[in-house]
Amino acid sequence: ATAFGPTITSFAQPEPVPNPQDFVLWSFFNSMFCNPFCLGFIALVFSVKARDKKIAQDPAAASTYGRTAKHLNIAALSLGIVGTIILIVVLAVYYNNLRARS
Repeated sequence: ATAFGPTITSFAQPEPVPNPQDFVLWSFFNSMFCNPFCLGFIALVFSVKARDKKIAQDPAAASTYGRTAKHLNIAALSLGIVGTIILIVVLAVYYNNLRARS
């Protein structure tokens, strides 16, 4: 055997780390434009916590915080859309009543 013979090298593939979502952009949008009952701001807090846990290599906690942020974002967006539709309908009815009186 020579010192320059064939060598066998094996590489161990690390297991892929799950990348949980943190929904920061959606939470930021909801906190700026669609924030009923401060749900958008609370979702932003949970999104930042999820991102912190993701950076700290704690995917289980990041996933939990991310899921909470997602549910809060869905609630904030739904309530915001329903509230906006109700406001538009009320303003349209009020405007029609004003026009009918004059």
